[in-house]
Amino acid sequence: MTDTPAPYDPTRPAGPSTPPSGGPTPDRAPDRAPEPTPEPTPPAREHQDPLRGSRTSGAWAGVIAAAVLLILLVIFIAQNTESTDIQFLGFDGSLPLAVALLVATVVGMVVAGAVGSLRILQLRRRIKRERKG
Repeated sequence: MTDTPAPYDPTRPAGPSTPPSGGPTPDRAPDRAPEPTPEPTPPAREHQDPLRGSRTSGAWAGVIAAAVLLILLVIFIAQNTESTDIQFLGFDGSLPLAVALLVATVVGMVVAGAVGSLRILQLRRRIKRERKG
């Protein structure tokens, strides 16, 4: 049986291959260290418009959104002025409906913010510990 060279295959890695018998082949070149590949250069930054996407424009969008929400909140309070009886853990009282709903919303936001802040602190500590060790 004669060994015939395999046809050129661009997907096959370059360099010597092990013959079917597994023994050394003296007619092939010795292994060479692979040439280091240069690190890819970062893509060139495209010219960006300095008036788009800045922190100031993000803050301005936040101010506009807050103003719209404040206007909607004032309308909500003005339309829901009827008093309602509130009972919570033995406390009894009477509040306007809008105020009761707003208090419940604020308490919910504080609880969600506290839980989110604790999770962020936990993740920051984990990252700091992994960077040290």
